[in-house]
Amino acid sequence: MATIRGYLHRTPDTGHRTPDTGRWEPGAERDAERAPVFGLSPEWLLRDGAPIATTTVLSHPEQLTRLRHACPPAARTAVLAGDPCFDRLLAALPHRDSFRRALGVSTGQRLVVVNSTWGPRSLFGDADDVLPRLLESITRELPVDAYRRCAVLHPNIWHGHGPGQVRAWLRRAEQAGLTVVPPLGPWRQVLAAADAVIGDHGSVTYYAAAIGTPVLLGAFPEADLDPASPVAELGRTAPRLRPYEPLLPQLDELLVRHHPDRHAQLTALASSSPGSSAALLRRTFYGLMGLAEPSAPAYLPRLLDPTYGDLPSDIPPASPLLTPLQVLTHLRDHRPAALPEIAVTRHADGLGATAHPAPAPEPEPTAPPASPPTAAPTTPQALPHTTSHPGAHTAVHEDVPDGTRLALADLVLHDSRPEPAAWTREAMRRHRHCAMAACVTAPDTCLVRLPDGRLVTLTAAPGPDGHRDLCDPAVYASALYAWYERGKPVEELLDGLVVATGGTRHHLQVTITPSC
Repeated sequence: MATIRGYLHRTPDTGHRTPDTGRWEPGAERDAERAPVFGLSPEWLLRDGAPIATTTVLSHPEQLTRLRHACPPAARTAVLAGDPCFDRLLAALPHRDSFRRALGVSTGQRLVVVNSTWGPRSLFGDADDVLPRLLESITRELPVDAYRRCAVLHPNIWHGHGPGQVRAWLRRAEQAGLTVVPPLGPWRQVLAAADAVIGDHGSVTYYAAAIGTPVLLGAFPEADLDPASPVAELGRTAPRLRPYEPLLPQLDELLVRHHPDRHAQLTALASSSPGSSAALLRRTFYGLMGLAEPSAPAYLPRLLDPTYGDLPSDIPPASPLLTPLQVLTHLRDHRPAALPEIAVTRHADGLGATAHPAPAPEPEPTAPPASPPTAAPTTPQALPHTTSHPGAHTAVHEDVPDGTRLALADLVLHDSRPEPAAWTREAMRRHRHCAMAACVTAPDTCLVRLPDGRLVTLTAAPGPDGHRDLCDPAVYASALYAWYERGKPVEELLDGLVVATGGTRHHLQVTITPSC
């Protein structure tokens, strides 16, 4: 049902498809032979002049109007039954926070979804190469701890090019933190969880706008669309990506200027009977079979949280960042009034930092965050004092594809090693130029070896909601590096440390183990 919202002609095979070159002229009547509407034209619906289908299910009266114009013989088979996909999305919206946690989106992070339909003028196939520039911007401009990034691609892209080729095109972006949702993956949950969608004229982008999510159009071929269709209306109301300008200001502008009712007309056109498609479809199907409906209410299966299991419909967890990270730090020592605080901003591939200064001090929260009570400082101060120090270093995962990049590392990283303490010792020996080695040992814990051989365990306290901290624990190691680099004793952190990144403060417990 979603596929007939507004496309012009595409050949019915499932391989490479190209939109018809027929164009619309303002004020002119559509030439049905030259530009038939995808899914509504006689070539799709008739055989020997008679309707192929006994029933043609439509989601909205506007489709019926266009069907009567494009293929009158098929109009008598039409049944309005809403849109089950849209209904499942609507029912899922109250579970948005749960989806976000399952996708690894922490408090304060923004989830940006890149979406493309298929075809040469889609975002993925755009002849102007918008997508490569967009992936570069997403990789290099957006701080990796402030933004979670996902890509949702039409199944025909995977089918037409093959999973190996698609993965090859996206591999560099994946190494910098992009999560690619499998073709049978939970794209609806990702859409419900998104803060913004960068897309094109496909149904997924349309659904995003219809549920009130800010949408930025990276590609939009007006000539391929019926100007009376809902998708064409999306093109008239959604802002356009400016591919040659920095992305981060455009995202900020999109989110600041967005109003939940901006696409209210698209919401109204998504379904004639929101929430009722299960009942309408079952009534239609049982009527076709000549059977009485079951007595139990009709319903659509609820969208469940994405999981990290082995099922093909599950989305993979965020993979380790396998690209060098330029880390900007800003130390704020508020003792004895409060714990030391270190702001950390990480940019993939070390290039984002050139356009963004070191993070400025963030305003204190209006109310103290829920966290374990702060112990008194071990070294009393006569008067409260605050010092502020900016800094920068490079952190590199030991499995970085280009091993020569390890020579840049001030901090070498790894994750989930079976013997993390032994790995840190070996890593310090292998990479004698680096100052520290850190291994993520749990979703909220990092083990760091100092130059003098001591081990420091950094563990985040649960958040105010009682959930485990979702920050990448490698951030904690960068905060410790910033503290140690300034010549400050790590013993001064035994009362705790606050790491600010991605718009959130993370309260850490610090444990020191003698050299081993």
